[in-house]
Amino acid sequence: MTMFRTALLLAAFCACHAASAQVPVVANPNHEQLLYSADPVLAANKLLVYNFQREVLEAGHLSLAAQYLSDDYIQHNPNVPTGRAGFVDYFSTFMKASDILPKVSMPIVQLTAEGDLVILTTLARMPLPGGAGKTYTTSWFDMFRIKDGKIVEHWDPMTKR
Repeated sequence: MTMFRTALLLAAFCACHAASAQVPVVANPNHEQLLYSADPVLAANKLLVYNFQREVLEAGHLSLAAQYLSDDYIQHNPNVPTGRAGFVDYFSTFMKASDILPKVSMPIVQLTAEGDLVILTTLARMPLPGGAGKTYTTSWFDMFRIKDGKIVEHWDPMTKR
């Protein structure tokens, strides 16, 4: 197939699919179901990440960071320093402690555990380019590595600000 025909087919494919709507990302309100695992280690790892999200990141209780993060915590987000102390210093510049809620408030799509990794997938609502205030949904992923009951490493798709 010539390069021209390939380009023409690709353009037609994209035009047809641009007309169809994206399937919206939907959160799962059943957090108990998300936290369940038949493997008690995986269930404990999921609960660790869930409670870290709920108590430290959402409620801003940075004093609890030592309960969840190892001293030598590795951070792959390019905007947050590595190490537990770096994490606390960074977030303390704009986070204030508030009430700890019984459930994570952000819309969770999935909470997956495999081996020493836990992936927290959440719903993100983004502005539609040129959409005059309209939004669309997409997914955000945070992946944590757990060792000895603490978070030792974190990844997410954040880019440098």
